[in-house]
Amino acid sequence: MTVIELPKDRIDTSKVSASTPIDPRKLARDLQDFRDPKPLRSGWELAITLLPFLALFALIAIAVNAGIYLALLATPLAGLFLLRLFIIQHDCGHGSFLRKRGSNDWIGRALGALTLTPYDCWRHSHALHHAATGNLDKRGFGDVDMLTLREYQDRTWLERLSYRLYRHPLVLLGLGPAYLFLLRHRLPIGLMKEGAVYWISAIGTNLLTALILAVPLYFFGFGVTALVFFPVLLSAASMGVWLFYVQHQFPEAHWDRSGDWSFHDAALLGSSYLELPPILAWFTGYIGIHHIHHLVSRIPFYRLPEALKAHPSLRDLNRFNALQACGTLSLALWDEDRRGMVTFREAARPGA
Repeated sequence: MTVIELPKDRIDTSKVSASTPIDPRKLARDLQDFRDPKPLRSGWELAITLLPFLALFALIAIAVNAGIYLALLATPLAGLFLLRLFIIQHDCGHGSFLRKRGSNDWIGRALGALTLTPYDCWRHSHALHHAATGNLDKRGFGDVDMLTLREYQDRTWLERLSYRLYRHPLVLLGLGPAYLFLLRHRLPIGLMKEGAVYWISAIGTNLLTALILAVPLYFFGFGVTALVFFPVLLSAASMGVWLFYVQHQFPEAHWDRSGDWSFHDAALLGSSYLELPPILAWFTGYIGIHHIHHLVSRIPFYRLPEALKAHPSLRDLNRFNALQACGTLSLALWDEDRRGMVTFREAARPGA
């Protein structure tokens, strides 16, 4: 049985003793109490996210069509609603939004047409991400690409340059999300030889998205539709990628080689708790409580705060606020000797 002594540099010692032990396996069993979705609550959460998103999108399009371009300032708000729809789709992929798998899957597929994310493709890659989080030997599925310091040092100068460009915030949060949601998701990249289901998922999502977009295209034309649609989608995509980044990329993140890797340890210590203001926590579906989510992924998103409240020792583990989380964007490499993430500048220092 593995018992984790909370490291002093991962907690607020004014609130939790640094010697407080946590048994991740026991904790995972205790958290099972929060697994059951509440169908009425799930339906309500879907309604208060989907309907405002559609209404806001329509109002912005109507205003822009009338020449009121200031309405475009509301596109990030619509993007937040779209991001929350993605969180609901995410829960469907885990089978945690509704009780029956078929109900989860069909809602997830329908929402995928709005989020431009083929549900079956994404569910597969995301399951691999959960199964191997923190395993240095099984990177590359649903992750932000990350090299160890030694791997980076062994690369050619051109490969290093490519990696540095990839890890630049403008690429990670700008070009990357645009490429991912507008281009990469149009085909089952990485799954092309894995079966027809992934082709059906990608092509079916494309067709359903086209049918949905046909409505604003009919009423407002291509120019207005594009002027509203792209900022909404890209703002949601960038916020989503930022969330995904800070959930696993922080100074004391937990990584191991397969021989030393433990699912429960990696889930708890390798995932952060992003403490956001209440309104942003709501829009992001409380996914910032990511250490609990990774330990028991079947907990519905709206029950994560309840689970955190029941286990106060987790409130101060790997906790970051939004400003602190933005500071992690300079991290780029995992140093196996220091057992922590470092920046390119730190990696270049003598002795690194």
